[in-house]
Amino acid sequence: MPIVVDIDVMLAKRKLSVGELAERVGITPANLAVLKNGRAKAVRFTTLAALCDVLECQPGDLLRWEAESADAGG
Repeated sequence: MPIVVDIDVMLAKRKLSVGELAERVGITPANLAVLKNGRAKAVRFTTLAALCDVLECQPGDLLRWEAESADAGG
């Protein structure tokens, strides 16, 4: 998938655990893990806004586009 999720980077910068972030954002740790590991198919803007609020960052700090390689197949 060409969208890469960099929540781990912000968690490390803010010295937060997944559980603590999930609690502050108001989502389950399991749902945060799905998003964090790039397995989510979608993210609600309200969730993205809450993540940005808690992590004091911009959406672009959490999500980035990366071109798929030509040999990836598909």
